[in-house]
Amino acid sequence: MIAWKGKRIHAKAQKPVYILMNKPRGYLCAVSDERGRKCVTELLVGVKERVYPVGRLDLISEGILLLTNDGELTNRLTHPSYEIPKLYRVKVEGSVSADQLNILSSSLDIDGYRIRPATVDIHNIGEEDTTLSITICEGRNRQIRKMCEQAGLTVKRLNRISIGQLKLNGLPVGKWRYLDPKEIEYLYRTTHLKTK
Repeated sequence: MIAWKGKRIHAKAQKPVYILMNKPRGYLCAVSDERGRKCVTELLVGVKERVYPVGRLDLISEGILLLTNDGELTNRLTHPSYEIPKLYRVKVEGSVSADQLNILSSSLDIDGYRIRPATVDIHNIGEEDTTLSITICEGRNRQIRKMCEQAGLTVKRLNRISIGQLKLNGLPVGKWRYLDPKEIEYLYRTTHLKTK
């Protein structure tokens, strides 16, 4: 119960909102920033509800990002025990050796935490760089960049392609859309929550 001056106040329940965004480079996964940097919520023109990023992509990374005001779903989506796979395309400088691929797909120590092995494949080989497909089921701070660093690789570009079955499907960079009912149901089913 919430009361003010002895009178009960009825808090209005906020409508749950579920948004999928194609995050551009140069935006923080935050609601605000004390240093004045651009935040992803600034791109949500027309959204009246206050929503929060689910997990994060660092400032110079891009790709699929979920935002919601559903705290229970957010907690489950960011908890590694639910093992929701996240697929990244990672462009690195030069070629990638078999030894480096083995390092990337190992159970590495990241900031004192032993990560689960990743699934790593070569997606494309260019003249000056290699694009990798990396799938992880957790999301430690700057995990993929730190994995590449341990393998002696320099990341040129990092793009998250999918979160579980959710994909961008041609959504332009910097744009967003509401999740459809089937996508919301998928997230609830995957995290063992009852649909609201």
